[in-house]
Amino acid sequence: MTFLITAGPTQEPIDPVRYISNRSSGRMGYAVAEAAIEAGHEVTLISGRTCLTPPKTAQLIPVTTADEMFAAVTKRVGQNDVLVMCAAVADYRPAQYSEEKIKKHTDRISLELVATPDILGSLPRERKFLVVGFAAETSGIEENAMNKLHRKNLDMIVANDVSRSDIGMESAENEVTIFFRDGNSKKIKRTSKEIIARELVKIISNMKKNV
Repeated sequence: MTFLITAGPTQEPIDPVRYISNRSSGRMGYAVAEAAIEAGHEVTLISGRTCLTPPKTAQLIPVTTADEMFAAVTKRVGQNDVLVMCAAVADYRPAQYSEEKIKKHTDRISLELVATPDILGSLPRERKFLVVGFAAETSGIEENAMNKLHRKNLDMIVANDVSRSDIGMESAENEVTIFFRDGNSKKIKRTSKEIIARELVKIISNMKKNV
């Protein structure tokens, strides 16, 4: 199978030295890419800026902003069997970019934000590829994940609690619950992201065989 995987954060520039981003390290997406390659699949990895080394045989597509990630996914998704959206894509970006560094001259400054493109929401409802989403939540994990799964027409979604400091973002470990369209779910207790990634690839492979 061919996997299109997104990973890492996006960075939305404010001026030449500042940007809006998030705490995503990219480790989960890179682990899924590595697991897919280990299982004999072809991988294209669309990655925001990270400190990680991508798998040697993955085709790496580096991006910075949400707009760039949207364009990269849109261009390639139809050529793949599976889309795994691990990336933490910014929901908003500054409405205006300052070509020069914004100087500190008052005690307060207002920054107007506008929505970034909804990558998952833009995908065709009728398609031949599987779509796996991720939901990083701080509360109402099951409710929010299931809502996202149905609202964005996903085949499965991987949810985790990012309010905890010992797992998830900036951690080598995670604990996730996988929700499926038929209402079933599967919990993977706290373990390394590499082990979770291998389990996800197995589940995805089995789902694709049964489509």
